[in-house]
Amino acid sequence: MHSLYDVPAPAKLNLFLHITGRRPDGYHLLESVFMLIDWHDVLHFERTAKGQISREDLSGMALPADDLITRAARALQQATGCTQGAHIGIHKHLPAQAGMGGGSSDAASTLLALNRLWNLHLSRQELQSIGLTLGADVPFFLCGHSAWVGGIGEIITPLTGASALPEQQFIVVKPEQGLETGKIFGSEFLKRDTKPATIADFAAKHFGFGQNDLQPVAEGLQPEVKKVRNWLESFKLHATMTGSGSAVFAPMTQTIDLNSAPSTWKIRICKNLENHPLLSWVSDNGL
Repeated sequence: MHSLYDVPAPAKLNLFLHITGRRPDGYHLLESVFMLIDWHDVLHFERTAKGQISREDLSGMALPADDLITRAARALQQATGCTQGAHIGIHKHLPAQAGMGGGSSDAASTLLALNRLWNLHLSRQELQSIGLTLGADVPFFLCGHSAWVGGIGEIITPLTGASALPEQQFIVVKPEQGLETGKIFGSEFLKRDTKPATIADFAAKHFGFGQNDLQPVAEGLQPEVKKVRNWLESFKLHATMTGSGSAVFAPMTQTIDLNSAPSTWKIRICKNLENHPLLSWVSDNGL
């Protein structure tokens, strides 16, 4: 296989995000459901010789010298001793600083694609171990399903079978301004003592369960987040910020007038995914 075309990297939404404590090392303990949606970046891979990793934005935008995609490729080379290289083209559709996991998903899809392109046959667990060195959200995107997530993000329970989420449409709104995760988690006003819940608690309500403990701090730092939430709630929708923001989403329980939103907002109607599009590309035993 010489190349892989149109490899998707889907976004996630946090249906809720509770901070239940803080470890002595400063890491926050959380509970959340990460839900895959059908809004995604697209990556294109071509195998190259001499171990070189290169990439380009296929829409012509300038790229930073280093990002999670190149770090993921190099981490896979270092973990396996692989001497092959790759040229990676990027169609970036997901907004940055949105709380939708775009960079982490790009890194996960890079690991999945190069594991296949380079014939490395690493298992899902091996890829997740590499992914965890890149970012806390990367292992989730390698698990293949929406999931209940706990700990500092490393405890992942896929929601499958009887626990699978019902199919639902969502409206996702990203205001022009983004948010820096570090500023939110570092805030003295962040609530860090939400009572732990269970998957059974969540399953009783699904799309109306809990809250995002980061949202009050985020709205204080970036008032546009509250403007989006107020706009969605004016249509009687249950609006919640995802992750550390600044995107806000709501289940689509009725049609709304999208033309009433400011033109600077990026709006997308999405639905949740039953499985990650690359689920079949890796197994638990690597074969």
